[in-house]
Amino acid sequence: MIADVIVRPLAEADVREAAFWYESKREGLGAEFILELDALYERIAGNPRQFPAIEEEAHRALLRRFPYAVYFVIGADMPVIIAVLHQHRKPDAWRERREPR
Repeated sequence: MIADVIVRPLAEADVREAAFWYESKREGLGAEFILELDALYERIAGNPRQFPAIEEEAHRALLRRFPYAVYFVIGADMPVIIAVLHQHRKPDAWRERREPR
């Protein structure tokens, strides 16, 4: 992953699980998922406010090819990725990962 965003451990686990699943379906598909995700991370790092706020300070960015969304908050120094979730399987799970206020 790139250094312009902070990816929390649970979000990293989301990515590993999804990439492994895609790779099991077709060789190279997991790598394609990671490449698209890295490109989205770069877009988030470059201008995080271009993505809609979906609740308070949480934002959502959608992958184009894969049915996944990246949920993040804008930290003091850089965006913090809190979840990378499939949009048809528990898409609201990101709410549990926000820092308590």
